Amino acid sequence: MDIYAGAIAASLIVYLLVGNYAGRRVKHLDDYFVAGRNAPTLLIVGTLVASIMSTNAFLGETGFVYDGQAGPYLLWPGIAATFYVWGALFFGRYLRRSRALTVAEYFGQRFQSQRVQTMAGITIIFGLGGYLLAVTQGAAYLLTQVADVSYHQALIISWLGYTGFTLYAGTRGVIITDTLMFLLFTSMAFGALVFLVDDAGGLSQSIFELAQLPEKPDLMSWKGVTGEDAAFSSGAHFAFWNVTLALAWGLVYAVSPWQSSRYLVARDEHVVLRAALIAAICVTFLEVVLYLGGAVINLSDPGIEPSHQVMVYAARELLPPLLGALLLAGIMAAALSSASTFMSLVGFSVSNDLFPKRKIDEQRMLRISRWTMLGIGLLSLAVAFVAPVDLFWLVYFVGTLYASSWGPVALMSVWSKRITANAAFWGILSGFLFNVGPKGLETLGWVSLPIWLDPILLGGLVSLLVILLVSRLDCPSDAEHRYREQLHQTPAEDRVSGKLLTTARLPWLMVIYSLGLTVVYLVYYLPPFRAATGASGTAELIVISFGPLLWVFTALFARRTILREYGKP
Repeated sequence: MDIYAGAIAASLIVYLLVGNYAGRRVKHLDDYFVAGRNAPTLLIVGTLVASIMSTNAFLGETGFVYDGQAGPYLLWPGIAATFYVWGALFFGRYLRRSRALTVAEYFGQRFQSQRVQTMAGITIIFGLGGYLLAVTQGAAYLLTQVADVSYHQALIISWLGYTGFTLYAGTRGVIITDTLMFLLFTSMAFGALVFLVDDAGGLSQSIFELAQLPEKPDLMSWKGVTGEDAAFSSGAHFAFWNVTLALAWGLVYAVSPWQSSRYLVARDEHVVLRAALIAAICVTFLEVVLYLGGAVINLSDPGIEPSHQVMVYAARELLPPLLGALLLAGIMAAALSSASTFMSLVGFSVSNDLFPKRKIDEQRMLRISRWTMLGIGLLSLAVAFVAPVDLFWLVYFVGTLYASSWGPVALMSVWSKRITANAAFWGILSGFLFNVGPKGLETLGWVSLPIWLDPILLGGLVSLLVILLVSRLDCPSDAEHRYREQLHQTPAEDRVSGKLLTTARLPWLMVIYSLGLTVVYLVYYLPPFRAATGASGTAELIVISFGPLLWVFTALFARRTILREYGKP
């Protein structure tokens, strides 16, 4: 066993030991499903970031950037990440007030409807089941690159890795191991970037050489490589696709089950808001680190095929052995953290959301949940054996499902007095079908939809129209009205001056981060880009300028809302 396989094996042992420790503290359903609702800010940030930064980010997206989209992925503002803040303000903190065990159960309580809860549960099983497949395959692929095992053997090893600490410990084990993994892959990715950039002569020199790379002209421009043989035909094509995807993933960050469900675990609503503000910063920071790292690898070899192995190549060929080994352990951690989250949520939905509640004692329900999770895990493993590996587009296919099927219903469940249980049911179903259906047809090559009719937009629009139409046909019940009114009552224990002072300061951190990143781009990116290309860089400057405008507005709105909602009545 070499140092690379040894680092991954050692990290797996640590996660299993931590999961076993956490599992011994699981005594009740609340412990298993929502970790006793007592998690501090660090654990919520860790699980939010770790569950979203899967192998798709480290392998799929980094490879996509390496191929030709480095400039746009670095320069365009973090639109999606700001939705952590918007989601916490307009959905997450209200979700926590429900004290539900799952997000689907929240929908059932809000609309007083088992049918709505069941439909939400079905979408969780389909969407997160597909995501679980993607990250399991990503982890297996990584193992084949660092150890002398076949792909199928690697699938079994990866599955045993995350199942070992998820099945026993539930959410309590997931959030603790997620946080350890988050700290590992973030620090290692940053360390790798520093080494790669320093080896290339510094940041400005790296940008200068990348902008002149003959194999990939426009790699560092605002639109990236475009044309007939590229992923995008023109700058306008990329811009529309990028904004659409950013808004879709923004809604995923705001309301999807594997993100918003983390707020059910939070100690209080201040933890929800603090975690959202910090997670927005952490996610964009990690994205910049990964995308810049993926781009710089072009200076060593611009022809790596397949491109999703560029970070593995860097770890084994460009970095010092210890740093490379720890980076690979970090990438494996990204895969395992997402897989454990998805496996737990799918298992919870099958055991808790699909069927009407029965009177079962807690210990028996715990056993049922664990056996259900095991069955779901075995099914996903079986599918992984036969499904083709396509990390970037598979995650794009299933990940954005919740923007269409859940986005309108989730937000309107809090803010609309007119939405009914029937409207919620048909809104989720129609958004699901009009997203998955067209995407499936496009994937099979049977239809080709114009960019303005992307299935994400189509599904979300259909869902919204269906909700508005069905809501006109009947009225919400008195029970639904009462439940919604209760959601809008701020808990007295959260109106504490000490908590408020800390939470109200964090939006300023968003402002400082955004302005600081903008300065870095203006000093270290724009001048060498102009010198290398001879272009004015006006378009790049305009794109860069959108970042602080969006982030400062989001931060100031968040601060104003926090002071208003949690100040003394």
